[in-house]
Amino acid sequence: MKPQDMALPVAPLEYLMLRLLSAFLLATIALATPLRAQSMLEGTFSEAIPTLEQVVGHRPGAQISSPEQALTYMQALAEAAPDRVRLVEYATSWEGRPLVYAVISSQPNMARIDAVQADLQRLGSGTSPAQLANVLPVTWLAYGVHGDEISSTDAALALAYHLLASEGDALVDRILTNSVVIIDPSQNPDGRARFVNSFRAQLGIRPSADRYTAAADQPWPGGRFNHYLFDMNRDWFALTQPETRGKVAAVQQWQPVVLVDVHEMGGDESYFFPPAADPFNPNITQGQRDKQFLLGRNIAGWMDRAGQPYFTREVFDAFYPGYGDTWPMLNGAIAMTFEQGSARGLLWERRDGTLLTYADTVRNQFITTLATAQTVAENAGLFLNDYAEYRRSAAAGQAGTGTYVIDLGQRRWNAEQLARRLAHQGIAVGRVTGPASACGRQYPAGYLSVSRSQPAARLIRSLLDADTALPADFVEAQENRRNRDLAHELYDTTAWSVGMMSGLDVTLCSAAASGTLVGADDPLTAQVQEAGQFGVAVPWTDSGQVRLVALALDRGLVGRATDDGFAVEGRTFGRGTVVFTRADNPDRIDELTELAREIGAETAALSSGWVDAGPNLGSDSFVRLSAPRVAMLWDDGVDPLSAGALRYTLEQRLGVPVAPIRTGTVSRADLSRYSVLLVADGRYAGALGNAGRAAIATFARNGGVVVVMGEALTDFNEGDNALFALSRETVLGGDPDAADDAEPVVAGAAITSEAEYREAIADGTRRPDTLPGALLNTAIEGDNFLSAGYDRAAPVVFASGDLVFAPLARANGTNVVRFAAAESLLASGYLWAENRQQMAFKPFMVAQPAGSGLAVGFAYDPAVRGYLDGLDLLLANAVLIAPARVR
Repeated sequence: MKPQDMALPVAPLEYLMLRLLSAFLLATIALATPLRAQSMLEGTFSEAIPTLEQVVGHRPGAQISSPEQALTYMQALAEAAPDRVRLVEYATSWEGRPLVYAVISSQPNMARIDAVQADLQRLGSGTSPAQLANVLPVTWLAYGVHGDEISSTDAALALAYHLLASEGDALVDRILTNSVVIIDPSQNPDGRARFVNSFRAQLGIRPSADRYTAAADQPWPGGRFNHYLFDMNRDWFALTQPETRGKVAAVQQWQPVVLVDVHEMGGDESYFFPPAADPFNPNITQGQRDKQFLLGRNIAGWMDRAGQPYFTREVFDAFYPGYGDTWPMLNGAIAMTFEQGSARGLLWERRDGTLLTYADTVRNQFITTLATAQTVAENAGLFLNDYAEYRRSAAAGQAGTGTYVIDLGQRRWNAEQLARRLAHQGIAVGRVTGPASACGRQYPAGYLSVSRSQPAARLIRSLLDADTALPADFVEAQENRRNRDLAHELYDTTAWSVGMMSGLDVTLCSAAASGTLVGADDPLTAQVQEAGQFGVAVPWTDSGQVRLVALALDRGLVGRATDDGFAVEGRTFGRGTVVFTRADNPDRIDELTELAREIGAETAALSSGWVDAGPNLGSDSFVRLSAPRVAMLWDDGVDPLSAGALRYTLEQRLGVPVAPIRTGTVSRADLSRYSVLLVADGRYAGALGNAGRAAIATFARNGGVVVVMGEALTDFNEGDNALFALSRETVLGGDPDAADDAEPVVAGAAITSEAEYREAIADGTRRPDTLPGALLNTAIEGDNFLSAGYDRAAPVVFASGDLVFAPLARANGTNVVRFAAAESLLASGYLWAENRQQMAFKPFMVAQPAGSGLAVGFAYDPAVRGYLDGLDLLLANAVLIAPARVR
């Protein structure tokens, strides 16, 4: 297929329509476009550099370029100017699309680019730029991490052309001489493809600016997310997605001094660029904040000349380290989020009646990123010196001293995986083999060692500290806002301590052994004992053990799980342990140990069925497992983020395949084919209807396991097809019956203070105040098989705060995991005092019989963002073990 053909639908009528549309939109570009070129600025341009129109068939901003067109054009630029651009493939998406970045600089700089990159690595270790002969600052421009934030990718293509084709342009010459510009044109090609396909499918003879037409109303799940429906602007330290892992590795290779993550927001908004809003992560320095001002002032000048309104220091903060700006800041860069009001297509009519075109948005993104590159090039020494000093001072202990020690005897597989995630981010992690001692205690199985005395110390602190405190003045301001009945100004979660989220014991010591360095790609070392005469025990201790059991069952091996611990040959095996016997698996038991070696899991030999304590291996305490047959509700009503994270956790981490069934189909689907039905967070009343809810209730009553998350619980706790006897609570002290009073009559009362006035006007039927998120401690019901693998439950994410249920009555079911008492509730982050009081002892995970089946509910999603691997055993108990128990 020719590149020109790729730009257009096949049908001749569509071809003509898009040509007319291109001409129409081209007229909306406010800044002059030279006839011989297609930049967003006037100038003289080389005819040796191909234009976007020549390669894919349309001009910048006239159409929405697909991922394939963007890649084709970047390849064409690299072929046309090999002395000034290098195209690097850094990752492959889930759907097989390549992700690339372009390294662009002057011809002399590109001739020594390998030496430049080597010096950048030395810069990253804290070496002064004065000692580096080939060092240049890198400006990293990243576009389109959200696939439906469309203008950024086309702006990237326009900027790449402008830098390579401009002739006699002093600004471009200065940028290419004094710096290296890296352009990542499409961070999420799968999501962008989803958007472009749905947008092109609805095109007619004229684009519509109506926000309610199909152009701007994307079908579920929308283009924002990647294939697994992740928001990849929350994934920088979790590293769950291949696109993120490749990007983080690439950033580590180039050590950029400035990184821009280019986004879009609602079409009625103008344009946001830094300085960022409060709160800033406390590991970000004042010098970094000052340079956001330096960059922002130059961008403002460009936008003023273009006549474009904008805002700064509002909404978009730099606190959570999973953002595309905060994570690079914690490595020493000056990183920024740009947000352009989106046309969500080719035209958007704003509420004030003005028209926003796609060309407008592409031009603005082009201007702001060009201005960023200008600031870096004109202040190269400043950015290089400050970056080196940030890294040097961290390694010298100015970010804090000591060493984090992570116990390898507790959830070993999760700990080893965490070590590799940290190493992938440029953090030195050592392994000390056990038995060993540190922090005044013994570690029989050894420990992981992460010193603060390294260039990435501020990132390390943000990830491994038990808590990252919000600035006191910001907290005070938020509490004052709440006292005035105003919403808080937090953009994302307040807690993310990665060791805690993995269910690990992390201690900060004054000193500890450094151990053997862990590599990001090191295979996990298994702890495998060859099968004994009786069989093999698989301890139910971590995510690796779940994966081993799930894959073994999928291959047809037979295992039996216990809901009571037992002791044999001097070792104690906890609740949930799965036993594979030779009798159940004739001539196949060795497959299990080989699989364990591949995974890095643990097995223990069993020479006999005799035990020293607990149930014998032939007891009714053991139940035979089958490979789970798991379906999930999909499409309308489903929260895409919850569905994606849940499916990713089960499929990619635990090895359990999931079959999606659309909500509009479930009423006529043959659910008897499945043992488990997953209902991700969402609101289902309209999407399922009575027939859909009835089908799900029937599935449970006939022996199925239904697992329901978050807000979806409210759709299954009332009516003829209810699965739960849960009652949602109002705000603490509220009156749920007040709204149903026949007459608006209340007792007379005197108001004597501001506090009494606020209480008098409060809505007693409202939900508790929301909070973006914190980590809360929990307690478990140790006699229930659904809590197997936990002596104490790992902290859980408290995602919003307004979803609170009264405890399930014992006659109706079991509160398997509940929130801890108020005084010990908060594990990390920030929590309103009222929430702390109200959440104490309330359920997180419940189980309720439904006919011959079981309904399992989670008040908050245990798979959120794919980074709560400390809760994987709770999911596994519901998906792998529960079907056998109800059977």
